[in-house]
Amino acid sequence: MSHILTLVRHGQSEWNAKNLFTGWKDVDLTEKGVEEARQAGRLLKAQGIKYDIAYTSALIRAQRTLDLMLKEIGQPDLEIIRDQALNERDYGDLIGMNKDDARKEFGEEQVHIWRRSYDTPPPGGESLKMTAARVLPYFEKHILPRVSAGENVLVSAHGNSLRAVVMELDALTPEQTLQLNLATGVPIIYTIGEDGRPTAKKTLELSAA
Repeated sequence: MSHILTLVRHGQSEWNAKNLFTGWKDVDLTEKGVEEARQAGRLLKAQGIKYDIAYTSALIRAQRTLDLMLKEIGQPDLEIIRDQALNERDYGDLIGMNKDDARKEFGEEQVHIWRRSYDTPPPGGESLKMTAARVLPYFEKHILPRVSAGENVLVSAHGNSLRAVVMELDALTPEQTLQLNLATGVPIIYTIGEDGRPTAKKTLELSAA
């Protein structure tokens, strides 16, 4: 028997809109982000999935996205587990800096390495490899076993924390993972078998609503 794992990157945040490095800074959603979250909930409701539990990070943009989705789905009282293991990648000294200003200060190539290399962290922050080393043990210990045991699970998190999960589920190389961009508010639905491996995957594009 197969069961459902749904991954959703939070809707647009205030700092996404301002082109700032966000990381662990706790910023809220924009109006566009709120609508993206609601739209994601409507798309999921159309799939007819009933969830047994939801997971999210310790950051408000992911938590609020989850709350908005659950209202649309019709499960506002679903059990939610929040853990900072699912937080966005920590951008360290770059947090709050405009990405264009960072390129001017440090150089296009250096900023590209910090953002897109797998194992080179920005000053005081995490690389994608370090983010995966935080996210994946939590995912494998707490989330995946519940799906394998027969529960439908919804996860609302962040671009880089979810990239780590997709890397694991899709068996991607680090190089392939670096090319992976997860859009805000777009649900990715995995069908997971009892062995914990995906048997199917689909992405619900917002234009389908």
